[in-house]
Amino acid sequence: MIRVKVPATSANVGAGFDSLGLAVSLYNEFTFEEAERLEIVSLDETPIPTGPSNLVYRSAKAVYDQLSIPMPGLKITQKNAIPMARGLGSSSSCIVAGILGANALLGNKLTSRQMLTMATAIEGHPDNVAPAMLGGFVTSVFDEGQVYSVKKNIDSGLAFAAFIPDFKLLTEKARAALPKTVAHKDAVYNLSRAALATAAFCDGNYELLSIATKDVLHQPYRLPLIEGGEELFSTMHDLGALAVYISGAGPTIMAVVPKEDHTFFIQAQKALDTVPELKRFSLYALSADNIGATVE
Repeated sequence: MIRVKVPATSANVGAGFDSLGLAVSLYNEFTFEEAERLEIVSLDETPIPTGPSNLVYRSAKAVYDQLSIPMPGLKITQKNAIPMARGLGSSSSCIVAGILGANALLGNKLTSRQMLTMATAIEGHPDNVAPAMLGGFVTSVFDEGQVYSVKKNIDSGLAFAAFIPDFKLLTEKARAALPKTVAHKDAVYNLSRAALATAAFCDGNYELLSIATKDVLHQPYRLPLIEGGEELFSTMHDLGALAVYISGAGPTIMAVVPKEDHTFFIQAQKALDTVPELKRFSLYALSADNIGATVE
């Protein structure tokens, strides 16, 4: 039996639309074993497809197909701690798990680059699948069918406050809210901040993150889709967060804070309990995951 554990991911990190992402300490767990037929089981009663449309299975099949090996029956189990359709990479965790699990069953015939490229082809962009597979803070480019990524371990002194609402926001709806074209000045605005965010994580200059995570390409269009989102942004900035940004396509909102700042988490929870606009959010105190997906 093959066991795969994949971390949640937070994509874009503000200005790095479809290119930046980081991994955090919330995990989906999977097992794989060959069987006489297809069997897919949810171990925590999370509703999942149990047939060939299951994303884990489809990703595993992509490995068999690439290697021209007939697909056997599989028994797959899933334990889904990462909330679905919340902007924390739940679909990417399934893609990465399926590819890693199938590769392990077949004797590890694919390289990490090949698996990351395959995962990106299935997902459409590397901002979630790269940190899910590699861990840490990852900058990625998908160019002419190949993925090029650079990983930086995240400082253990940083913590991540994930504000997860009780409603979903499908990626398709979040992408549909974006304009078809952007102004040149807006492109420059984001390019400079995405570069600054990467430099800030690499250099450890986290005071720059409040500037580096500002964005004009997607957050202004997605924030109105998140009930209470504007109030949450304002409140967490007032409480001293180093950065506040929409995680992936949303609706989760992520704050980056010094891990030693216990007052932030206490005051943030108090705000969720007392401010009417914020009561639909739950606070998850997370750490960075610098290891990425593991296979046993």
